[in-house]
Amino acid sequence: MSNLNPTPKKILLNAFDMNCVGHINHGLWTHPRDESHRFNELSYWTDLAKTLEDGLFDGLFIADITGVYDVYQNNIDLTLKESIQLPSHDPSTLVSAMAAVTQNLGFGITVNLSYESPYQFARRFASLDHLTQGRIGWNIVTGYLDSAQRLIGQSGLKDHDLRYIQAEEFLTLCYKFWEGSWENDAILKDKKNRIFTDPTKVHQVQHNGQFYQSQGVFQVSPSVQRTPVLFQAGASPRGLAFATGHAEGIFIGGDQPEKIKKQVDQIRQLAKEQGRNPDDIKIFVGITVVTDATDKLAQEKLAEYQRYASPEAGLAHYSSSVGIDLAKFADDEAIPYQKTNSIASVNNKFKEQKITRNDLKAQHSLGGRYPLIVGSGTTVAEKLIQLIDETGIDGFNLTRTVAPESHHDFIRFVIPELQQRGRFKTQYEHGSLRHKLINHGDRLPKNHPVEQFRCPSSTGLLRQTVQTESA
Repeated sequence: MSNLNPTPKKILLNAFDMNCVGHINHGLWTHPRDESHRFNELSYWTDLAKTLEDGLFDGLFIADITGVYDVYQNNIDLTLKESIQLPSHDPSTLVSAMAAVTQNLGFGITVNLSYESPYQFARRFASLDHLTQGRIGWNIVTGYLDSAQRLIGQSGLKDHDLRYIQAEEFLTLCYKFWEGSWENDAILKDKKNRIFTDPTKVHQVQHNGQFYQSQGVFQVSPSVQRTPVLFQAGASPRGLAFATGHAEGIFIGGDQPEKIKKQVDQIRQLAKEQGRNPDDIKIFVGITVVTDATDKLAQEKLAEYQRYASPEAGLAHYSSSVGIDLAKFADDEAIPYQKTNSIASVNNKFKEQKITRNDLKAQHSLGGRYPLIVGSGTTVAEKLIQLIDETGIDGFNLTRTVAPESHHDFIRFVIPELQQRGRFKTQYEHGSLRHKLINHGDRLPKNHPVEQFRCPSSTGLLRQTVQTESA
């Protein structure tokens, strides 16, 4: 008789952070125990990486923006006072140091392709994949801030859909660099015959496109993964088509299980229509957790945190996310939908429901808009498991509240409860970040769009992680 109850899904878990003081939950930098003001110290990040690896986190996902939040009150005064992602530093500079003190933790780095040269970007990430031994992922974003365009000398954002057309070409060229220039066995390291690389197995890239042109040999030999693990968060129709065509990890928002499940089902169906295995895409939801030994202590901790949080700073962040100055509206006034070039999935909420500033302030009681889960380790674990089982998502991006306290709390109180229920790993798998997340080897599969850009003689030689490692 067949087993009708499949093995329960193990939860994937990323810490969600940014190379800045105030990331998602704004105002908490003022808490006496918060250390996020040390974000410009290397030890802050190496300590965090070691903590997360001790907690068996799959990855540290580092957000980034180009530009500043200047929509609220039409200035950056509150952004500067509350350090709303300002100052913020380049996230990729952190990776080598954190990789040096860990062996398994993955690193998902946000890079806005609109302000990058495909060649220089591809070279940087291939280099990082070498140095981390295959632990690099790229969160692909196209940008949503007019302030970023002005910083780089342009008048304003390109049209939303045009940004995705450019993104397709950017990614195509990166695929050519990562997958099409060097064959897998090009490197010989033959000292006796003085042949480090076989010249017959290195090929020039030729690309003449709408946005980019390139001719020549990629400077970096194949890394463990070749192409980094691809993450994306597109939620508009154009963004979803891009994400389900290319991404291996997709980030979605939502606090209602039925709405989350609807998004998950749509993503899996779109992936199937594009010839991909829907299960090869891992779907993550952003959450904030406040936890302690008991429900009562967790509620007391939440009340303590809320005394330091800044809901208004949360509104300033939100204003730039939707491209609307929310300071213009009264607290009880319904905010009308306005078409902007900003984050479509966030902006559409004004079209779907009546939302006031008071509603948003209540939602931002901890300074951030992510769903908030409060309780003992047992309570939080049960809620996370329920959300996974009801919606079909694969894991969570856990934001910080008071740093690094909130990560220590989650590891101390929640992780053991998840493990006890058989829903979180007790040790790491061997292999690359891609293999750990998807369990199909180190390289992208043949049903991915990357296949058409691979060296013909390399396609059948892809290094796969030995299957007995995951048996």
